[in-house]
Amino acid sequence: MIDRLVIFGATGDLSGRFLLPGLASLHAAGQLGDRFRVVGADRGGQDDAWFRQWAADRLDRHAATWPADARRAVVDAACYRRADVTDPADVASVIAGPGPVAVYLALPPALFPAAVTSLHAAGLPAGSRIVLEKPFGTDLGTAVELNRLLADLVPEQAVFRVDHFLAMTTVQNLLGSRLANRVLEPIWNSTHISEVEIVWDETLALEGRAGYYDGVGALKDMLQNHLLQLLCLVAMEPPVSLDERDLRNRKVDVLRSVRPLTGTDLGRRTRRARYTAGRLGGREVPAYADEQGVDPVRGTETLAEVQLEIDNWRWAGTVFRLRSGKALGTDRKEVAVHFRSVPHLPFGGGEEAPPNLLRFGLDPEDLTLHLTGTGAHAHLLAPLELTARMEPPELPAYGRLLLDVLTGDPALSIRGDEAEEAWRILTPVLSAWSSGMVPLEEYRAGSGGPGRPAHSAADQA
Repeated sequence: MIDRLVIFGATGDLSGRFLLPGLASLHAAGQLGDRFRVVGADRGGQDDAWFRQWAADRLDRHAATWPADARRAVVDAACYRRADVTDPADVASVIAGPGPVAVYLALPPALFPAAVTSLHAAGLPAGSRIVLEKPFGTDLGTAVELNRLLADLVPEQAVFRVDHFLAMTTVQNLLGSRLANRVLEPIWNSTHISEVEIVWDETLALEGRAGYYDGVGALKDMLQNHLLQLLCLVAMEPPVSLDERDLRNRKVDVLRSVRPLTGTDLGRRTRRARYTAGRLGGREVPAYADEQGVDPVRGTETLAEVQLEIDNWRWAGTVFRLRSGKALGTDRKEVAVHFRSVPHLPFGGGEEAPPNLLRFGLDPEDLTLHLTGTGAHAHLLAPLELTARMEPPELPAYGRLLLDVLTGDPALSIRGDEAEEAWRILTPVLSAWSSGMVPLEEYRAGSGGPGRPAHSAADQA
């Protein structure tokens, strides 16, 4: 297990909100030894005392559920180095030390190529690992080039293209529900399933993240990585095992089977929009185009929706709808599996039973099965709902990802060809959107999205 973690971009939101709390969870679980050290590096020119105080403040704010001694252990293990990640000499001074090191690039994706080039010139110690946050590249060409740079630096098994969605309890439960229950897998196909919705709609607006988000947008920020990863877990064939090769191979099979969107399908099966001024949670929210740091000319979308089909035996005829939006009236974060209607109902009176629905809630994490039964009168249909709450995980998503990095388990990271296949799917969509083939719609903050009403009277006020 590697006992030295270097974080480039150490005083950013990712580090303070997720990585340091993830380390605190590992300390609380007894997964990190006394020799473990975390080196924070950026261009700020601070010192160890300042960084430790900054880390302590962020841990108190974002990791208060973990014991104080675990938070203190992270602070005590931390030190700071001023470094320009594009300067090989600076990078060499940061990674210098005995034994291998795990390097976490908590940086804007545009800096990944320069950072990887600097790491190559600096010379990583043997056995080191490198971690990159999504999105991996900005398009297919940059993803291919970044993979080439990484291949020159470390073996593929030492590259962790991380997506914290894969470490969430309910996401893991997707596989468990499918593969460990005989009642589901035989009907997990297009004969019985008409549509799968993979949705991450949130009431959260831009919240000061224009510096990152305005250059990315909802399609690249959410669909290209998070939601396509969920698609893989929903649609893949049962793997022989859950080790890195078998799991990754089955995920790539799914991505390779996704039918490319072409011609008129790009207009009929994709949608982009951005929010205008409205009310969220009783407060006024400015239009996205008026948010500080936003360049309205870019036409960055805050809602993206894509309808995909998979060309293989299992899924021919099933629709997969991926959607993510910001500043919506309600949070909806789930994978919803819609089953086809029964072919015949032996009930009189023109009764109709809604199709069964299996919901994997992502936040909060739960599992709900919507069925139809009979009520007080045996001949009358009534809805039934079975709900299970997920047991709280021992580690949060970033704690699990960091543990995998430090122990060298890449099963939940994304392989190079997998990242490229994801870009292949969405490249025609990006081209159509940038050319204006698909109009940029608008929806009011606090509403249900373009063409949908607000969710509550309060939102309409």
